[in-house]
Amino acid sequence: MAFPKTAYFSYRRGSRDRQGITDEMIESVLQRPLYSESQQDGRLRKWGWIVSEQRFLRVIVLEDGITVHNALFDRSFKGTYR
Repeated sequence: MAFPKTAYFSYRRGSRDRQGITDEMIESVLQRPLYSESQQDGRLRKWGWIVSEQRFLRVIVLEDGITVHNALFDRSFKGTYR
């Protein structure tokens, strides 16, 4: 499944700290987030555990729920689920 991306996402994906994030990792978080929450601007944050990296991946999508705006490994997320 290909997902729509913002220009910002495409730009930030070139950052050295995000080059290891694959489309498959992002899709797994979008399909089965462990935790999600709404931002004040209407965007949604979704987190998932990436076994191969042993880290949480945060994916931010636009209000439509599918267009990826950002994706990053989140060192501050402690896995507290609501």
